[in-house]
Amino acid sequence: MSDKLAGFRDIARVRTLADSIARLDPGRPVRLMHVCGTHENVLCQYGLRELLPEWLTLVAGPGCPVCVCPASDLDLAIRAASMLRVVLATFGDVVRVPAARTSLSDARARGGDVRVVYGAADAVALARAMPDREVVFFAAGFETTACTTAAALRADPPGNFSVLCSHRLVPPALDALLALPGVAPHGFLLPGHVIAITGLGAYRELCLRRPIPMAVGGFEPVDLLLALKDLVEQVVDGRPRVGNDYTRVVRDLGNPAAIQAIDAVFEARDSTWRGIGMIPASGLGLRRSFGGRDAAARFGLEPDPEVADTSPGCRCGDVLLGRLEPEACPLFAGACTPDLPIGPCMVAFEGTCAARYRHRRG
Repeated sequence: MSDKLAGFRDIARVRTLADSIARLDPGRPVRLMHVCGTHENVLCQYGLRELLPEWLTLVAGPGCPVCVCPASDLDLAIRAASMLRVVLATFGDVVRVPAARTSLSDARARGGDVRVVYGAADAVALARAMPDREVVFFAAGFETTACTTAAALRADPPGNFSVLCSHRLVPPALDALLALPGVAPHGFLLPGHVIAITGLGAYRELCLRRPIPMAVGGFEPVDLLLALKDLVEQVVDGRPRVGNDYTRVVRDLGNPAAIQAIDAVFEARDSTWRGIGMIPASGLGLRRSFGGRDAAARFGLEPDPEVADTSPGCRCGDVLLGRLEPEACPLFAGACTPDLPIGPCMVAFEGTCAARYRHRRG
């Protein structure tokens, strides 16, 4: 660990920040929501919730891109992987995420050629190395990975490369959460990884339309507590804004080259989020100029309306909306574990259930 990073884990700084948050007591309960799986891991790993005052609750929202990937999208990928001469490439976490009936891991066990890659560029390399096969990249993730998919498609990949797109956008999801009964928090802890790409513009627009405190947080204990302090200060003074408490990484304009790549390749589309439902303009689809790279069209794959998003008893939908703590799900750590996951939140590293299971105490 570098000396600079060590400062963001300093116990004295952490306790000082926790004490300063406690002194901001507004005299009423405050409920904040983060929308990043890495934030959940940091909270659990360092026991940060235990340092927060009783009046402050921090819940997890739909911040795991693998978890919100609908079962119908996974079903398309499973069907593609089952075709002759097709190689299905995707991220490691995606392989074990259950659709309602099966998973990509099951498809591989039945003989499907499913490969784990670190990103779209690796899938393109597979296509170049296997000219006699069709390589389909199942592209899941938020804006952080959407820009890499876009870059790969703009770099003239071989003709045997195509994409099944399941990218999602964060700001429309936050907008939708604010309209759901029993879900809307008093403030959002925003994902530093995503906003390093997109910048702050869309969140400032959201804050103007739906005034609510927001703050960008990084991924060390001090980072997180700085952002929480910012949020509570906004709640107390009643002046919602978008604070940037991760300035060593996040800039107002984000990464212009990445934004340009996304805009060139994708267009916003109404999309389904697992456990949440349809959210307008919350997903990305390939523009017409890249339609020849659409694997669904190339192989005649249509979504199956009969594919259920969740298995019986699974409460991942409520976990993703912050309505239920993972430990309150009757399947948690019993029927549902990382070795035998029933719901998506128990699979991915960024999944809330997986984080809570991994960092259980006692």
